[in-house]
Amino acid sequence: MQLPSEWLASTVWFAVGHWCTTKYVSLYSTPEQLAALRQILFAWMRLPFSHGLVPGRVLEEALAHVRAGEVLPTYDFVDVVSPADARGWQVKSTREATPVTWKRAKLADADQLIDASLESDAACQELGDAIIRLCNEHAQQSLADYALQEIGYARLVLHDGGRMTYFERSLCSVSKPNIFNARDFSWRWSSPKATVKKEQLPALHGTHRRTDEKWWAWHGRGENQLHFSGESSWWPRNNRHAMSFQMPLASDKLTIDDLLAALGEPESDA
Repeated sequence: MQLPSEWLASTVWFAVGHWCTTKYVSLYSTPEQLAALRQILFAWMRLPFSHGLVPGRVLEEALAHVRAGEVLPTYDFVDVVSPADARGWQVKSTREATPVTWKRAKLADADQLIDASLESDAACQELGDAIIRLCNEHAQQSLADYALQEIGYARLVLHDGGRMTYFERSLCSVSKPNIFNARDFSWRWSSPKATVKKEQLPALHGTHRRTDEKWWAWHGRGENQLHFSGESSWWPRNNRHAMSFQMPLASDKLTIDDLLAALGEPESDA
């Protein structure tokens, strides 16, 4: 059956018109937004009290400003959310050599799992699987609590020599809610280490099976810190959602007097 040309024309017009007017919201910042973020970070580094560091809170506020979002005053998985866009970001900023703390991974039945893990490899793997499950569930809780469609990772790395790298990547979404696959890791306890002050408690190490590199270190016998050294494998290589730039030179830094002059005199209480 041949369809009337008028029907075909109206159908094509509706499809094209609907596509053109539908707003596509990207997790990733545009080149203009990246440039604005760079300007904020560069300005921060010029301040006399920055000391070559960009605290995580500063990066959170900068990203929230650029993406018209808000910084969450919580310890949820996401640090910044844009409710209108249904997008959120976990934000981290550290020096290159500083381990990234993924979270404080406190398991409900940690004592039993730890005791069992010392007796068999299978139980050790079960403990590691529980840690990965906790990481995934933590992110999924933020997806649900803030009605997010997608969660990204906004990361600033401060390299030796004064270079800064910022990048963004997708972590999880409603359609793909898991960040990590437990089958990708094998687990074992490290050997105790004696330090000058005291003996360092063993940590549970998670090794990435494909690369045979240590990605995780869980300090479950101490403060439950979960360090994620595998995060360096996420650092950009030809990533168009990244930017790299030099910190300001010492001659570009503002003095305290410069800063006070720029801010002006405070209003008198009188």
